[in-house]
Amino acid sequence: MTTHGQDPITERWIAHASSALHDIESRTAPDRLASELARLNSAVRNVADGKLGHDDQPGDYLALLAESGAQSRSIAGTASTEVSQTRPASAIAAEAEGASLSMMAAQSLSGTAAALARGETSATALTEAALAAAHASKPRHCAFIETYEESARAKARSLDDAAAQGLHRGPLHGIPLAHKDCFEQAGRAMTVGAAVRRDAAPAERDATVIARYDTAGAVNIGSLNMNEMVCGPTGQNPHFGDCCNAWDPSRISGGSSSGSAVAVATGAIFGALGSDTGGSTRLPSSMNGVFGLKPTYGLVSRAGSFPRAFSLDSIGPIARSAEDCALLLRSVAGHDPRDPTSLDVPVPDYLSLFDAPWVMQSRVAALSLGVPCDPGIQEVFDRFTVRCTDMFEAAPARDFPEMEACYALGDIISKVEAATLHSEAMRQSPERFSQAVFSRTEPGLHVPAVRYLEALSLRATVLRSFLDGPLGDTDVLICPTVPLPVPLRNDADMEAPDSVFGVVAAITRLTRTFSYLGVPVLSMPIGVDANGMPVGAQLIARPLDEGRLLAVAHQLSLQMGWPILPEQQA
Repeated sequence: MTTHGQDPITERWIAHASSALHDIESRTAPDRLASELARLNSAVRNVADGKLGHDDQPGDYLALLAESGAQSRSIAGTASTEVSQTRPASAIAAEAEGASLSMMAAQSLSGTAAALARGETSATALTEAALAAAHASKPRHCAFIETYEESARAKARSLDDAAAQGLHRGPLHGIPLAHKDCFEQAGRAMTVGAAVRRDAAPAERDATVIARYDTAGAVNIGSLNMNEMVCGPTGQNPHFGDCCNAWDPSRISGGSSSGSAVAVATGAIFGALGSDTGGSTRLPSSMNGVFGLKPTYGLVSRAGSFPRAFSLDSIGPIARSAEDCALLLRSVAGHDPRDPTSLDVPVPDYLSLFDAPWVMQSRVAALSLGVPCDPGIQEVFDRFTVRCTDMFEAAPARDFPEMEACYALGDIISKVEAATLHSEAMRQSPERFSQAVFSRTEPGLHVPAVRYLEALSLRATVLRSFLDGPLGDTDVLICPTVPLPVPLRNDADMEAPDSVFGVVAAITRLTRTFSYLGVPVLSMPIGVDANGMPVGAQLIARPLDEGRLLAVAHQLSLQMGWPILPEQQA
């Protein structure tokens, strides 16, 4: 294949192939489709040449995650723990009292859990406040698709009845949460933000993560808006309305976990689940000034979640502090036999690691990915880098020459697996897909099978290179989350045929690499730019070293005065 616009015969063949091979009418300009395929094909082929051995296979990747994760856990001194489901209220209160609270304790999950345990507030009061806030924010931000007034109030009443008897369901007892609408809930059909899901049957059981939060005592108050079919970094949705930025509704919220980040940033809920294939948890967290964690691939079960790419998807929490992320992660992490890629590893008590002596001894280094950043973003990040080197053990800046290759390798996997998932619906109901989702998915129909398998088989080799290289003698790497200022909504229109590939590439340039590698990444707020919009940084660690990431981010946020809600920035 050749580059954009140089081979009209190839362009005509590709456009015809959608119909001839898949019985799907192409909706993507032939030259754009040919250009995208040429980019993906050449990038993967260049990496595979000389690196792919006869014994390399996709299964090597999960084995390497577990192997390298064992080293991370030993460094962190973690141990296997279980989250009890029902404990006396006195035990919960004592644990919550011992937690270090952020500067906004009254609005933090941990602080509210302590207040609940002391009887200073109730699950019902919190639920009513959350529902009211969700409705109030709808016209301005459109973060919620649906609120669950009846079931949420019933759950809150049952939790208050239990508390009156001296029992708490778990660490999230009475805490209002809401989640991206891509997780199954028994008796309800998830929308996945898509018109094509209008006739979907209700789920028979809860997704594992929803069930685990229910067991931990959380109150689920609603489903959250998102990019259609978990596909897109902007928060735009032509079916349920665009989700708008919490700090400035004229700007994009980021996506695809747009509603999750906005609902948390506006204070409607204490936390939410997002899913991340190429940045979908980290991008909206960065753009809305909150914390978003993409855990190690396989740490959190995907069972019952709607996939974009099952080989890349990671489910993780979004919250207003690293401490709250730790509480949310502990409640859902751990092995699940329903998910064949679930890692069978211990889950530590992440909060207990926050004051460990090795946290402040962590070696931190800036990671250059060869992507130019906006000068204003770079200035904020440089100040953050100085703060990191002042607080922790500084290490020389690192490079990762394979960054661009990782981007393409992950992109190929995402497109092929999405096309596999959606091809039947694209054939039967193409009009129900937005132009953006259709055009981003259609290239996956034409990626050669050998390129897809190369991308999967190379994963362990590239991950090993990353662990031995940039992370070889470093504990935490840092880089910006988004290389450009938060775009205005009119400047990031994914429905415009000429912009879909450009918009996605520009926004996800610094995030997709780590989804392919599968390592844990936390996006945390580090300041604001000249537009008064939040800027985020990614903290990257070895597989299963989430405890270190959260602890380091916690120490940094204490020094920097985050979290800050949008209305506090004036």
